[in-house]
Amino acid sequence: MRTWKSGSPTSAASRGVRDAGGPSVKPSLPAWKVWVLAARPRTLPAALVPVLVGTAIAFHEGHLAWLPALLALWGATWLQIGTNFANDYFDARKGADTTDRLGPTRVTQAGLASPRAVLVATGLAFGMAALGGAGLAWLSGWPVVVVGILSILSGIAYTGGPFPLGYNGLGDLFVFLFFGLVAVTGTVYVQAHAISPLAWTLAVPVGLLATAIIVVNNLRDAPTDVRAGKRTLAVRFGERFARIEYTALVAAALIVPYALTWMGKAPPMVSLSLLATPLALREIRSVWTDTGRALNRTLGATGQVLLVHGVLVALGLVISR
Repeated sequence: MRTWKSGSPTSAASRGVRDAGGPSVKPSLPAWKVWVLAARPRTLPAALVPVLVGTAIAFHEGHLAWLPALLALWGATWLQIGTNFANDYFDARKGADTTDRLGPTRVTQAGLASPRAVLVATGLAFGMAALGGAGLAWLSGWPVVVVGILSILSGIAYTGGPFPLGYNGLGDLFVFLFFGLVAVTGTVYVQAHAISPLAWTLAVPVGLLATAIIVVNNLRDAPTDVRAGKRTLAVRFGERFARIEYTALVAAALIVPYALTWMGKAPPMVSLSLLATPLALREIRSVWTDTGRALNRTLGATGQVLLVHGVLVALGLVISR
């Protein structure tokens, strides 16, 4: 199979390279596998679930529109991939990803792709997201342009720029806002041209669980982030704080939909999301007992909790309609 060629926009992998302090390696991965690795599929529920829940809200309120929903999914997915590519590039260049890395392989640091190739890929991914955003702007107006620009800039600023959010303890807030509140309410807006109170409230548990994913990532990487000067909340306040934060985020995500139904602010069937409790409790226990590379499984499983929880919320909304 064809492997990546050094100096091309697609890779620098077929012969050993040393990028950003990484080891000299001689990988034999085909190009598509390297791109999949860089895209971090385990994090993609953070792009899918907000659109799923937002579309279910639009359906429940009688505003379902398939074309805007699909364009929103397209844009959210490419925004997530672009952010992952940017993170891969900037973390390697800043020294946060080294040979001591505990998480899954990062293509820039490992020499699977040249920094230039990953930077080009970042631009292409954000360009694909912008294409979806352009379609949504044509259908739904200028507010989509503003949100789209802010989303892309924030995706870059998560680890890049003069004040990288992830390096200054603001990564958790970024994820909650853009992969929770903005993504869910934005999906509703492009279909209904308005945002209901239900959209705002059900966006909260989505954002909480998406944030929990990054908390696991930061907990696992805290020892190496300290040396790289990456001041995540896990570094600033300690690993115990990160475990408490994770527990609070997941527990609150489980409670919010039920509380909304109890207060009459959401359909009773939204409480189906409580069926995700056993999965969530397993990962809470894992966060308190596992360390280092063992948390890689927890990170992926937290994405599964987000997916199952989001599907159950959406199903409750559809059944209620």
